[in-house]
Amino acid sequence: MSAWHPANLGLAVRQKTADIGYASRLLLRLLGMLPSTLRRGRLLADQIHFLGNHSLAIITVSGLFVGFVLGLQGYYILQRYGASESLGLMVTLSLVRELGPVVAALLFAGRAGTSLTAEIGLMKAGEQLAAMEMMAVDPIRRVLAPRFWAGVIAMPLLAAVFSAVGVLGGWVVGVMLIGVDAGAFWSQMQNGVDVFTDVGNGLVKSLVFGITVAFIALLQGFECQPTPEGVSRATTRTVVMASLAVLGLDFVLTAMMFSI
Repeated sequence: MSAWHPANLGLAVRQKTADIGYASRLLLRLLGMLPSTLRRGRLLADQIHFLGNHSLAIITVSGLFVGFVLGLQGYYILQRYGASESLGLMVTLSLVRELGPVVAALLFAGRAGTSLTAEIGLMKAGEQLAAMEMMAVDPIRRVLAPRFWAGVIAMPLLAAVFSAVGVLGGWVVGVMLIGVDAGAFWSQMQNGVDVFTDVGNGLVKSLVFGITVAFIALLQGFECQPTPEGVSRATTRTVVMASLAVLGLDFVLTAMMFSI
């Protein structure tokens, strides 16, 4: 039978629909497990430390260099229009609205997302998840939910650190190296950045990205083939799918926020 036979196409569509339905039910179940996860405070704190603190180095260094580049590029662009004093405003809005949540989410997917997928995949390959079920322990509640909510909590914090360090990097380049007036740098930023509109939009984006990246990573690990090759492919899929999802959701969220 040809690969393009209508029966094969229908089977593929039905399988994809079933996969989407299963993923949706799992996401809703994880979201509903917030109260029970909060009662496991020590387990949640350990996962936040594992996902957040271990990602702090790459987030900080990347944010600093992104701030350097924004300060340098922004100065030469604003200088054409005699608005170099607005460098602080441009750097801060670029980071808080866009680059902070997006780049931090991409780095989070590469560092923490792959770690989650590999960890869950190895637990499945070692039949640890099956052993939990044999002992009447729900692996979704015991293993997946704490890691999911730890990723959701850690992502906005990492995005905030990224943006803060980026602003500092822009200040170092603009004020200390180029010579922009320090008072103008900070005053323009304070007067032009709105907490609810700009910072709030960035917070919403980082929360959505945290849910997306953590869920994709856990789903890929939970449903991977219990073999070394299966875990490897699942880890690769996590990076690709999470990165594309973050970029696509960023466009959708930006369009919604600017249309309100």
